[in-house]
Amino acid sequence: MSGFLSLEGKRALVTSGTRGAGAATVALFRELGARVLTVARSRADRSPDQMFVEADLSTPVGCNAVASAVLDRLGGVDILVHMLGGSSAPPGGIAALGDEIWARELDLNLMPAVRLDRALVPGMAAQGAGVVIHVTSIQHLIPLPEATTAYAAAKAALSTYSKSLSKEVAPKGVRVVRVAPGWIETEAAVALSDRLARDAGVDREGGKQIIMQSLGGIPLGRPAKPEEVANLVAFLASERAASITGAEYLIDGGTVPTA
Repeated sequence: MSGFLSLEGKRALVTSGTRGAGAATVALFRELGARVLTVARSRADRSPDQMFVEADLSTPVGCNAVASAVLDRLGGVDILVHMLGGSSAPPGGIAALGDEIWARELDLNLMPAVRLDRALVPGMAAQGAGVVIHVTSIQHLIPLPEATTAYAAAKAALSTYSKSLSKEVAPKGVRVVRVAPGWIETEAAVALSDRLARDAGVDREGGKQIIMQSLGGIPLGRPAKPEEVANLVAFLASERAASITGAEYLIDGGTVPTA
């Protein structure tokens, strides 16, 4: 990988970079020569103290703290990767989704990107170069009404916002790209597989099959690995992808039946 790609000397911020695909991206970026600042609500990695910020990005205060840390510790940023996302909404369809839940889903899956972009992208434009990668989700294309309506809608908003931002800043040398993962085999995903397996009286592989069936099947036959998502992000952040902007790349093993 390092022979084909280089991020040597690049300054990067990766949100939610202490676990899963975020942690894999931080590790790969550093291997490729980038200086990487990462952020999470709690410490769960071995980043040097000066390259980690503990903050809650679902709040304006947390976003402001991270933006300040980027300027103080890196002097600016060349690559901005928004990995943060997730959902704590209950099942039960739209009747289970009150205003507070909707606000929480938007505050986690849309607003951190908007706030950090607003703070940091002007600096990229001023230097005439930069890459912003927003991690969306295939859920905005194939939402699950029972469980992911609010999350999917927030990710759809992130995708549309990303497209608009790409058109605004491309003439200034800043590329904006989206990555839409399907099911990623993170520690949390494995734990979910195990729980479903116990409930159904099957083994872990059977638990994985339950999840894949809920998504309508994964033709590749398995979830993506965090490192595979990181590989795609690194390529899009590199000069190898210098003419790519405004696009969304699915990494889902073929889950979405049309694209």
